[in-house]
Amino acid sequence: MTVDIRSFAPSDEEHVVALWRAAGLVRPWNDPHRDLARARAVWPELLLVAADGGEVVGSVMAGYDGHRGWLYYLATASHRRGEGIGRRLIAEAEARLEALGCPKVMLMVRADNEAVLEYYDAIGYQRETSRLTSRRLIPDERALNRLGP
Repeated sequence: MTVDIRSFAPSDEEHVVALWRAAGLVRPWNDPHRDLARARAVWPELLLVAADGGEVVGSVMAGYDGHRGWLYYLATASHRRGEGIGRRLIAEAEARLEALGCPKVMLMVRADNEAVLEYYDAIGYQRETSRLTSRRLIPDERALNRLGP
């Protein structure tokens, strides 16, 4: 079958969360269900899935704050890696961001994840020298209680 890149549908939620978990993207301090709900409330057309028939084989969450676009949760099913699904998801997210007038897209990769950094290097992303800082405004208590510290 052909892999279709399309907007997320509510029926995709459990499949997408399972994909994120399998890819090691979920952290105890972030409830993936809340992340999906928050993304759908702001930019639902920027939450994408790659589907092969009824199977979700990839996903990416994009966002746009009026200054920069961001990519989060890029994941491809392990048995489908190397087929270009991740690149197609990124291309569609970039096209949708550009249509909104977004001048630049950015993403965060954990500093020790060299394989993922090399993936983005290979598709034309540049490593930045900026450092990130953060502060949690709303704790995802449900995730913390369910998954532990």
